[in-house]
Amino acid sequence: MCQALIGLMGALVGAAAVITSIFVKHWLDLKEREKVDAPRKRMLLQMLKNPPPGTEWRKFETLSRVIGASREDTTRLLISVGARGNEKESDVWALESDHPLL
Repeated sequence: MCQALIGLMGALVGAAAVITSIFVKHWLDLKEREKVDAPRKRMLLQMLKNPPPGTEWRKFETLSRVIGASREDTTRLLISVGARGNEKESDVWALESDHPLL
């Protein structure tokens, strides 16, 4: 009975160590991503607040290229800074505060 209890305790300690290491790795990954995302968000906001003369929307391809991010990451970052896509024109974005949905 004592050995079974020791075995159970070992299994619980091992499981706790694995769960803790997974949590720590995830937290470190998030911190690293935030370090990269912060300057990208600043650039996106600057670009969205200052569209090219004669336009009110920014091309997605330009936004993605300037911040050096994939399509998925660029979309995630655009949404996180409060941008939205155009309802009629494909692949152009602006700040929702400047172009609210009607």
